[in-house]
Amino acid sequence: MSNIATIPGAEDRAIADWIEARLAAALSTTPGEVAVCVPGGSTPFPILADLATRALDWSRIAVWPGDDRIVGEDHPASNVGRIRALLEPVGARIVPLAEGALPPHFAVTWLGMGADGHIASLFPNTDPDPADPIRLRRLTPDPLPPEAPFDRLTLTIPALLDSDELLIVMRGEDKRAVFDGALRGEHDLPIARLLRAARQPVTCFT
Repeated sequence: MSNIATIPGAEDRAIADWIEARLAAALSTTPGEVAVCVPGGSTPFPILADLATRALDWSRIAVWPGDDRIVGEDHPASNVGRIRALLEPVGARIVPLAEGALPPHFAVTWLGMGADGHIASLFPNTDPDPADPIRLRRLTPDPLPPEAPFDRLTLTIPALLDSDELLIVMRGEDKRAVFDGALRGEHDLPIARLLRAARQPVTCFT
């Protein structure tokens, strides 16, 4: 997997710098709107808060969550609600997930990863297919995470891979062990399926 670069010990600001550079490059070479896919969970929001201070043409950036809990945007578990609160005030167009929606091509797909190897809401029990003909699915994780016991809408592996670059940000030795196992071909968890199918550059900050 020569297309995968791992950068250990990265601080949030360095990750925001990386994303800013990719979005600026995409804005300079792409007419019209540029789309980016971002994750939920606790890790991305300090990075997004930093990114929101950057001098990008946010009016040309569409922000899609890679997945979301099926709750109202005003619910604390809503990914899109938290994304909207940070990036809509600077001018970005925030796109909530909805059944039947057709995700675009992304300049960057940014993902987190769980200790069980899930990406977006593609948990191991959902048996995600790298050749899935559907780009957005409603799924029920099993077991349901106690901090967010809700059904999900999630982009599928083909939709996540419809991107110029992949960014993965993870924290913790347990997650790093799962990721390294995927690189070595030691398991078939969702992260491993994604990485095997990826043909674009993949940058992993740990």
